[in-house]
Amino acid sequence: MKHAFATKVFYSDTDAYGVVWHGSYLRWLEMGRVLLCEQAGYKLSQLEENDVVLPVAELNVKYKNSARLEDEILIETEVVEKGRFYITFQQIIKNEKSQKTYIEALVKVVAIHKDGKLYRSLPEQVEKIVQ
Repeated sequence: MKHAFATKVFYSDTDAYGVVWHGSYLRWLEMGRVLLCEQAGYKLSQLEENDVVLPVAELNVKYKNSARLEDEILIETEVVEKGRFYITFQQIIKNEKSQKTYIEALVKVVAIHKDGKLYRSLPEQVEKIVQ
């Protein structure tokens, strides 16, 4: 499953020099994963009501180029691996017009109960997200 959405770099996303602050990329990555889940029919709040939480367990980000104030960016999110109790997303943030890549990321989330205990296998509703 894949999802993509576009947004614009705002002043609050940048440092004093108009360059995107590194933490802003993480927020966009989170938005991409949330929107992919919603596209599959599951809001994260619904999963939590069903005792399923998907925290980030691993994050690998390769910064390739710097996005700047007012750039129009595209965030692409795709499930690339499914393990017994985890999902790995590949995410790319790039310039919507030029297609220049700003970052590439691999993000692994695990399925846990609200009390923090790890599921032994992905819950059914999470399986549906990665089909």
